[in-house]
Amino acid sequence: MNLLAAKLNSGGPSSDMNAFREVLAVARHIVVLTGAGVSAESGVPTFRGAGGYWRTYQAQHLATLESFRQNPSLVWEFYSYRREVMHSKKPNAAHLAIAELEKRLEKQGRKVTVITQNIDRLHHQAGSKDIIELHGSLFLTRCTKCGDVQENYDSPIVPALKDKGAPDPDAKDAKIPIEELPKCGNCQGLTRPHVIWFGESLDSDVMARTFEELDKCDLCLLVGTSSVVYPAAGFAPMLAARGVPVAEFNMEETSVTGNLKYHFQGKCGEILPGALAKHPSEPEDKKTDS
Repeated sequence: MNLLAAKLNSGGPSSDMNAFREVLAVARHIVVLTGAGVSAESGVPTFRGAGGYWRTYQAQHLATLESFRQNPSLVWEFYSYRREVMHSKKPNAAHLAIAELEKRLEKQGRKVTVITQNIDRLHHQAGSKDIIELHGSLFLTRCTKCGDVQENYDSPIVPALKDKGAPDPDAKDAKIPIEELPKCGNCQGLTRPHVIWFGESLDSDVMARTFEELDKCDLCLLVGTSSVVYPAAGFAPMLAARGVPVAEFNMEETSVTGNLKYHFQGKCGEILPGALAKHPSEPEDKKTDS
């Protein structure tokens, strides 16, 4: 039995923070799975549940390839709005705590990988380096003709989308001509947001890297995710079944809570900074002479 396993006790989910921190102190390969809840604490619209509308549309009615083919202007208005919203949002204490953990443990030869369902890049802003974006990013475009993927933080992404995309139910569709929508820098083809839409499969390379990290993982943090969107919803139960300790940080219990080792209920931005703070057993940072 390794040291991690020895630190674990039997039974259902525990809320013993001290016990969790002892496990964290000896973990070598930590995976942090994050979902919409952590972004919501930064004020990012989630378009989930009651009130989760943009104009009169629910996200699942716009975030499809069929919708894009039928009305690329409308779909680009929706994503342009989401991009512009993100220019005013900042990482919260949860994002920062995760980034600080990665930076601190890297110096000790320990690894922290963020696997996120979020497309807002707040983990990047917070300073996390090892990030897998399961569902793509608002700030990546993909050409519908040649498939080229490009990073793009322009605001607005094209002049025709300036001041468009207002979420007001009474707002009129801009009906922007295709030739004025975002184009590929290589072939001038129409681009789409490089995100995973409903009905689409996750990128095979992204999934390969994800399972590579999950295979090495000896501690998993499940942060702000409702655990209903697959395949990500299956990751934590899979790890738990393998004997890997999983700690859930969420505003409420989820369908997977009963399978996990730890559950800490509340705002991630309030709980994570203390949970991930430096453990007394960690070495002191070496100071260099100036």
